[in-house]
Amino acid sequence: MFTIEHDFDATVITLVDEGGSPLQEDVTVQGFEDCVVLEQLDPRRDEVVRITLSMAQVRELAAALNLPEGVYRMKPKA
Repeated sequence: MFTIEHDFDATVITLVDEGGSPLQEDVTVQGFEDCVVLEQLDPRRDEVVRITLSMAQVRELAAALNLPEGVYRMKPKA
């Protein structure tokens, strides 16, 4: 299950793990104009872990999800 909310400066997507055990904590994805931030609670440390991706990294990640194993370089936008 997931939710989508549009805030003033970001689109916020929350991914909820409804699968079988062991369940993972919710993942929050915040899309800003210049970056995407992923957050998830680490229950072992009781703190939120944050990863910030540039928009170029997001595009490469999206492309990588549909490619076979290998090394790739995205063509620069013209």
